[in-house]
Amino acid sequence: MNTIRRVAIVGGNRIPFVRSNTAYARASNQDMLTAALQGLVDRFDLHGVRLGEVAGGAVMKHARDFNLVRESVLGTTLSPQTPAYDVQQACGTSLEATLLVANKIALGHIECGVAAGVDTTSDAPIALNERLRQLLLELNRSRSAFKRLAVASRLRPGMFFKPALPRNVEPRTGWSMGEHAEAMAQTWGIRREEQDAWALKSHQHLAQAYERGFFNDLMTPFAGVRQDNILRPDLTLDKLSSLKTVFDRQIAPAPGTLTAGNSTPLTDGAATVLLASEDWAASRQLPVLAYLTVSEVAAVDFRDQAEGLLMAPVYAVPRMLACAGLSLQDFDAVEIHEAFAAQVLCTLKAWEDDEYCRTRLGLPQALGPIERSRINVNGSSLATGHPFAATGARIVATLAKQLAQQGRGRGLISICAAGGQGVVAVVER
Repeated sequence: MNTIRRVAIVGGNRIPFVRSNTAYARASNQDMLTAALQGLVDRFDLHGVRLGEVAGGAVMKHARDFNLVRESVLGTTLSPQTPAYDVQQACGTSLEATLLVANKIALGHIECGVAAGVDTTSDAPIALNERLRQLLLELNRSRSAFKRLAVASRLRPGMFFKPALPRNVEPRTGWSMGEHAEAMAQTWGIRREEQDAWALKSHQHLAQAYERGFFNDLMTPFAGVRQDNILRPDLTLDKLSSLKTVFDRQIAPAPGTLTAGNSTPLTDGAATVLLASEDWAASRQLPVLAYLTVSEVAAVDFRDQAEGLLMAPVYAVPRMLACAGLSLQDFDAVEIHEAFAAQVLCTLKAWEDDEYCRTRLGLPQALGPIERSRINVNGSSLATGHPFAATGARIVATLAKQLAQQGRGRGLISICAAGGQGVVAVVER
């Protein structure tokens, strides 16, 4: 087959996202992903159906999760003959999984598939400290009783009480993502007031979307939770302005601007999205919300702070626009993942900056502004939360439904990711 087929977004399903160490404190990645997948199966009557594939993953994984997606599929009523595999690209994981599945559909390799993501920081993997781990490995390699006794004699009781806890830091810099975002905010002159206002809008938009019943066919309850528990419908600027800054200790000399209110909290949750060829969707009388049409990925060198850690989408979008023959103003809806309000505002400011666009992006002029009323109109990560690998699938399903409700339109997705990476895509109806 030489024809490139259109890739339909049929719909999605997720479980409500919750703040870490709350309602899902004892739920595993597999528990949550299985629930999100089963909700999708139930919604679109896929019981016993063999799909082309399910692709997804998690960022925070135990060793037992080596085959996480396949095991989750086997826990649903999908046909056990449905292949599945794990992928991981930090916060871009489930959008990247969406692109992998979509490309196979476009090329005619499969007719349908699911992209998914899940993460829990409540059930985070806790490892042995490195010294104890190396000794235990050496003990395992020892072949004589004398050697085993010699290695065992080097063990100390205190080693067993010093676990290696997971750390949310970039290995190349030792800074947390929040510290990188704080540095970006200072580089671009993003004020605290702007960030708080953006965070407030995210909560207001999400609350309004719930009031409209927007998520009724995008979400299924899990563990007694029916709504994202990070959402604060009564949030005010006064409450946000009262919060202390949290990421400025290493970012001297200017005072910090990022707080717990304008930064995404650690979150547990899972999300899925069903993709298909038009023929497959029609054969099962399933709706087509929108189409995934073009995508791009990028990475930046953030190691010496010459570029911000979360600025890769700034580079990816103009490359994608050039490929599609579009401008930044050609979008009716825009979904920018809100890792931090500061990161969103830095992204928008960069696209509006002539010098930056010429010298960094190689463009003749600035990409220009995006009308703010078109961005994240159903709330985004600051209000929903951000289970790292699940955010992409949430956004794809949300944007596709928004365009379907509007009847037509074009949407932009922009997701930044750890390691200085970015994944972006266009959805159209």
